[in-house]
Amino acid sequence: MSSTNPLLDFSDLPLFDAIAPAHVAPALDILLAAADAALEKVTAPEFPANWIAISAELDVATERLGRAWGAVSHLHAVADTPELRSAYTEGLGRVTEFYTRLGADERLYAKYKAIPPNSLNAEQAHAHSLALRNFVLSGAELSGAAKERFAAIQEELAEVSQKFSENVLDATDQWSLIVTQEELAGVPDDVVQATRAAAQAEGLEGHKLNLKMPCYLPIMQFADSAALRETLYRANVTRASDQSAAVQAGKHAQDNTAHIQRILQLRQEEAVLLGYANHAEVSLATKMAESPAQVMGFLRDLAQRARPYAERDVAELRQFAAEQLHMNDPQPWDWTYIGEKLKEARYAFSEQEVKQYFTAPKVLAGLFKIVETLFEVSIRRDTAPVWHPAVEFYRIERQTDARRERGLAPELVGQFYLDPGARAGKRGGAWMDDVRARWLRPDNQHLQTPVAHLVCNFAEGVGGKPPLLTHDDVITLFHECGHGLHHLLTQINERDVSGISGVEWDAVELPSQFMENFCWEWGVLRHMTAHVDTGEPLPRALFDKMLAAKNFQSGMQTLRQIEFSLFDMQLHTDAAAAQDVMQVLRQVRDEVAVLPSPAWARSPHTFSHIFAGGYAAGYYSYKWAEVLSADAYAAFEETANADGTPSTDTGRRYRQAILEAGGSRAAMESFKAFRGREPNLDALLRHQGMA
Repeated sequence: MSSTNPLLDFSDLPLFDAIAPAHVAPALDILLAAADAALEKVTAPEFPANWIAISAELDVATERLGRAWGAVSHLHAVADTPELRSAYTEGLGRVTEFYTRLGADERLYAKYKAIPPNSLNAEQAHAHSLALRNFVLSGAELSGAAKERFAAIQEELAEVSQKFSENVLDATDQWSLIVTQEELAGVPDDVVQATRAAAQAEGLEGHKLNLKMPCYLPIMQFADSAALRETLYRANVTRASDQSAAVQAGKHAQDNTAHIQRILQLRQEEAVLLGYANHAEVSLATKMAESPAQVMGFLRDLAQRARPYAERDVAELRQFAAEQLHMNDPQPWDWTYIGEKLKEARYAFSEQEVKQYFTAPKVLAGLFKIVETLFEVSIRRDTAPVWHPAVEFYRIERQTDARRERGLAPELVGQFYLDPGARAGKRGGAWMDDVRARWLRPDNQHLQTPVAHLVCNFAEGVGGKPPLLTHDDVITLFHECGHGLHHLLTQINERDVSGISGVEWDAVELPSQFMENFCWEWGVLRHMTAHVDTGEPLPRALFDKMLAAKNFQSGMQTLRQIEFSLFDMQLHTDAAAAQDVMQVLRQVRDEVAVLPSPAWARSPHTFSHIFAGGYAAGYYSYKWAEVLSADAYAAFEETANADGTPSTDTGRRYRQAILEAGGSRAAMESFKAFRGREPNLDALLRHQGMA
């Protein structure tokens, strides 16, 4: 089977169209055996303590395992089937066991410690220091029963986190509601058409609703029926919890309550084994922030600054609801609707009006134009095996004067897949993931170029028209592109610190949030809009209204993010938090929230970022990195061209200092190399109208 197994073909890009669930176990048999053999070889006493020699054996074997398992994990996230889920679940334990063992192998740790520092270049030296730190965090200094228990914790954590994630996906996918057209009064026409098509596809009358964002959010914003908004709101905030209708009816065992408790218990136990007081301290060992107390101080300081603006936001909503909508006692499912109506009244435009100008093809062309201009590259359509017909594939190239003079074609910098649409079997949200990293391969001295996935969940086009994006969708696309550029434009040749690898987690959002700023620049936006029916660009007058509304409810939104961040940090500093997660949330909400939340809401039960993603005791990173990104963007504001377009010189400095450097040095060093100083809070507060 090895000769025909697509998971074992590393000649170029993954063969996504050929990978089947039956390939997973046989591929893992071979790749895990090869990785084990490489581990035994490099840890033998006679093997030299040499960075390149170890890398040529062990890193080559583990990179192949990582690429194959990455392909399986990706398909599990974007094209899930019962068969694939089964194969993934079976393989997860084996892969987790190997990497846990690898990270805690005291023989390998000793070999790395024996590598002479003077034999390493700057990139290798930084990767080496990170590797030694990671050995400690992976339990390499543990022994006996403690080491065995640490390994068991890793395996159970992987299993429980996967189950948490599956419950969220299933609870979302399995919920639907058939309604009449009358019940959808106020809802945008494209959503009405899409929900009618969804019902017709199943031979049903009426309109089929679901909890995916392209359906859920417009209903919460625009549906005039409070009863309908309440139904969807209740279904959404009780997903995968003891309060969901499905769980209470005994239909699906999708309650994540026990999984949340177990994940927190295991993380706390792991922290104690490693000699830390709690998981937050473990998490921050790899971040810019120095302590949980520093993070919570940062969050509370920001909350204090934002609170007056948030309280003003709520007062305005209540006044408008009472005077204009005759709603004297707004409920939680009413606030989004009231907010949309207030925004329309105050700024004389609606999200629906704006959406008509943001067709997906035009937005993508505009995004590519700013990337090409700013970072001196070109983006071209490319071909590759894909997992769904809607997936697109691109290459990024750079032409240099030296190559041009020699008559050479542009240099390939990297490639990426774009999977934009929401569909069944695909995890919600948006993300960037790496397929492979830039790496001067030690086995053949070939420079491997990086490849990335950019995944979103936008609504599909209806009636033969292209998909329409909300402005928030546009911001999401730019955000994920920023992550992609960080991975793809790196000029670092050492795999462990190229691109996003090795970057402190609370700095990794800098390039993504930085890119969001361009969605508010007229010089950029005018090139990426065309009305879906007339082809006319976005009118300047409408853009000015959008700009005026940019910081609408920014105080409330800031406090909402701080609420998530403080909740996450409190959960992972308080050893007793697992006993009553909802009580922790209530305490945090009492401290920072400005809007009441129903007692039956269960937002933690779908908080995948911290329970199934990489953000445990790290959700604050979004706000932390916003300070960095706002300050970085201020450099572009200070050097903008006369027509408002960003300076290519500043783009080049940013590319070289931040993007190309990747994780090869501390994030603060990269920031100071670009900005000439440490970051401050002023630009963020100014950008959000809270200065």
